[in-house]
Amino acid sequence: MRTKERLFANLDIPLLVAVLLLIVIGMATVYSVTYNPNSPSIFSFGEKYGKQLIWISASLFIGLLLLLIDADIYRKFAEIIYLISLLLLIVVLFMPPINGARAWLGIGGLGVQPAEFAKISTALFLAKTIDQINLKLQNARTIFSLLIIVFIPSVLVALQPDAGTLLVFSSFLFVFYREGVSFDPLFLNFINSFRVVRFKTTWLGAHFIPFLFFVLIISLLSLYLSGSTYPFLGGSLSGGQLLCSIITILAVIFFVLIYRLGYTRYRKNNLFVLLSTYVFAIILVNSISFIFNNLAKEHQKNRIELVLGLKEDPNGADYNRNRAMAAVGSGGLYGKGFLQASVSSVRSNHVPESETDFIFCPFSEEWGFIGTFLLLCLYMFIILRIFYIAERQRSVFFRIYAYCVGMIFFYHVAINLGMNIGLAPVIGIPLPLMSYGGSSILSFTTMVFILLKLDSQRKDVLR
Repeated sequence: MRTKERLFANLDIPLLVAVLLLIVIGMATVYSVTYNPNSPSIFSFGEKYGKQLIWISASLFIGLLLLLIDADIYRKFAEIIYLISLLLLIVVLFMPPINGARAWLGIGGLGVQPAEFAKISTALFLAKTIDQINLKLQNARTIFSLLIIVFIPSVLVALQPDAGTLLVFSSFLFVFYREGVSFDPLFLNFINSFRVVRFKTTWLGAHFIPFLFFVLIISLLSLYLSGSTYPFLGGSLSGGQLLCSIITILAVIFFVLIYRLGYTRYRKNNLFVLLSTYVFAIILVNSISFIFNNLAKEHQKNRIELVLGLKEDPNGADYNRNRAMAAVGSGGLYGKGFLQASVSSVRSNHVPESETDFIFCPFSEEWGFIGTFLLLCLYMFIILRIFYIAERQRSVFFRIYAYCVGMIFFYHVAINLGMNIGLAPVIGIPLPLMSYGGSSILSFTTMVFILLKLDSQRKDVLR
């Protein structure tokens, strides 16, 4: 039986130390931003920093318990954990809305967000499924089944609605790339399944980069042609009309080439499949404007338009973003010092939610550019260390789970920082291990300690 000494000796100490350091930084920032001079003790459990301390203590205790569980248990019960998380996501839809979303499950006087823990269960079940079908990842049906695993909780999260968590679920798609799943456009995979032409043997299937360059060229061309008119058959065409004409001609040429190549190679007339694919693509493209104009809520439209610079509303929908950027910039090079945040503290009421989604603001204000740079280096170290741990695993299950954790961290950090500096819409997503909130700190601590446990038993897996 594994001794305690061996258990802790096999833990990845660099990752553990980095995570604990980040938790301490987060706790200090929550204390600073919510500081109450009438209750200065960190053990003032009536204050937010006291509550955060309780959640951190509970999270670390649960983390220690997770280290005592054999790694094979997580794989064995991955389906059950996944189904329980789906059940909780369904139950939460019948709860009273809080801040416009049915995302909270009340337990006594506490509130828990099941969506935060659904990311862990999805990562475990996805890792187990890929482990079981590892040699069939190029099969279209297999890929579809994997997408369903991610799609079901994503739909339930969208019904809450929780745009931030929904966006994080898309991070699992990048795990497929690591396992060799092609990132060709979906309609190419659809055509491949009907054997019109196997693009994996052509330049288009083997190299997706040229397709990206094509999109870039079209984008630059649209910018060049915008606002211009050109003579045509005694009349004139606008820049947009000319661009549409060019794209239409290219699409027809592309269609004919695919059809002829497929017919020449396989002697099969799959005109219906090709036409269906093109019709589907046209519907998909045009549905974007329909979704934006008819399905997206007004605040979601406003946030997208504000980020794209299509409108300005400094005192309305754009207030949070402007105040956040002002707070980040006010820190200067060295910052104002601990407890000296004047723009982003809760006391000033200048930056809403400065202890949760916008906790990067008070940290930047207090520690300036240098402190912010070091914080980003710490996050980068944690993410890269997780990927390093993933690559040294002998088990596919261990590796996939590690990559899922790494991508979840990356998405949270990238989106949250983008929100705080005006590069992304304000969608409400916590900064890992720093933002105030029990669900966030507990879920991130749980996923990290499960990863540490799996990694500690990597040598028990035979190659």
